[in-house]
Formats: sequence, structure tokens, C-alpha cells
Amino acid sequence: MNTRRLAELTSPAVAALPAHGIAVLPVGAIEQHGPHLPLVTDLLVAETLAADAVAAHGDEHELWLLPSLACTKSNEHAWAAGTLWLGAATLMAVVHDLGRSVANTPLRKLVFLNGHGGNSALLNVCARELRLDFGLATFVMHPSLPPDQGGASPAEELGTGIHGGKDETSLVLHLRPDLVRMDLATRNVPEQLAGFEHVRFGGPVSFGWSSDDFGTDGTLGDPTLATAEHGAALYAGMLRQAGQAFAEIARFAHGR
Repeated sequence: MNTRRLAELTSPAVAALPAHGIAVLPVGAIEQHGPHLPLVTDLLVAETLAADAVAAHGDEHELWLLPSLACTKSNEHAWAAGTLWLGAATLMAVVHDLGRSVANTPLRKLVFLNGHGGNSALLNVCARELRLDFGLATFVMHPSLPPDQGGASPAEELGTGIHGGKDETSLVLHLRPDLVRMDLATRNVPEQLAGFEHVRFGGPVSFGWSSDDFGTDGTLGDPTLATAEHGAALYAGMLRQAGQAFAEIARFAHGR
């Protein structure tokens, strides 16, 4: 069977996988993304990118795609109907158990391809715990670095385009335009944060927040600027960057 989806293999086939193989776990979220984007946005991007990257680079780097983890740490959106979320302790326990399961195969590297910025801090903690508990080489990567983790945000969004804004809406317009309601897209940029040098999204001083702290529709950014063409360019860059990242992960070794 010609597949790179681990769940489609038999147990003996998994037991025969090479130790240099890499398990790839897409991690998404099911949460509100304003009135114009579907709940599945983060999962859609992570899952699609993981599948495409494994299809493109799996044979070269011995990548094995795991079933996606859909419901994660999204309680910053818990106020909105449809958000499905796990508590921090629950998510860490689930990820730890999944890592333990991977450690029971010959694969010694595990990558979390994470599409939701609200998971990033917890996944970094989990990655270290799995390294210590099971000896796995663990990695946390993103389709692109989220703005609230220090990544770039479109200039028009004044550094606040972190949720349902121009880039994210453009990606969904590219991947699943049938799920986007551009007629409901509205600009929601908390301009009061633009003048802050330290206390800001992705800045040196972080702060706790809920997505309804800055507006009533749950958007943080300007989705009215989104286009499918921009989304296609973003996605091509993500796929190219993922290939480069997997190449480095494949040759990475701890220094001992």
C-alpha cells in the first residue's frame, strides 16, 4: 500500500518503520473566527499543509502523517458558540499520551505542526517533557509563525492581525472559498495597542487576553483586505518553508 498516513498501515508495518522516520502530528483548533470564517480554520490550514508537505517530502525525509488533533486549547474563544476546547492540563495529558504512543514505535522524532497560536506555549512544554520522558526528538513548527508569537502581521493591521484578519482569511479563501462569508467580514483592529512598544501581541511583554476583549465579533485584524490570490501566495510560502524545516529536522541530532 502506497501511503504515508501512519493510521493506514498495519501494526506489523509500523513496527518495521525505520528509526530515522519522522512522525508529523497536525494540531488545529475548532473555535470562532469571527462571523466570516468557519470554526475549522486553524485545523484546515494545519491539516492541509501537513498532508501536502508529507506528500511532497515524505519519501525524501521519511515523514509519517498522524491523525490530526482537532480540539485543543481554545478557551480564549470559549465565549462564542461552537468553540470546542480542552483545558490546559487536559491538552497536555492528551499530547503526552500521544507522544508515549509514538515512542512505542521505531520512530524517534515527533513534529507538532500547529495551526493555533493558543497552543504554542503548551506544545513547547509538552515537547520538552516528551524529550525527557521518552527520549524522543520533539519539534514544534507552525504554518507560519503567529503574530502573537513574534511573527509578522500585515502593516495595515498595526501589529494586531492575529485572528481572522487579512492573512488567515486569505488562506481560507484559497483553500476553501465555499466556507468564507466575505459579506460578513469587518475590520476590527484595536488601534489602542498600536502605540505600545513593549506590551503588544508578539512583544517583549505578553498579556492574557480573550478574543472578546477588543471587539464584539471575535475578529482581530482586517479581513476586508483578504484575497484568494494573497492566500495562494502565502500558502506556497508555507509549503516551501515546511519543506526546508523538515529537511533540517531530518538531519537534526542532539549533541551527545
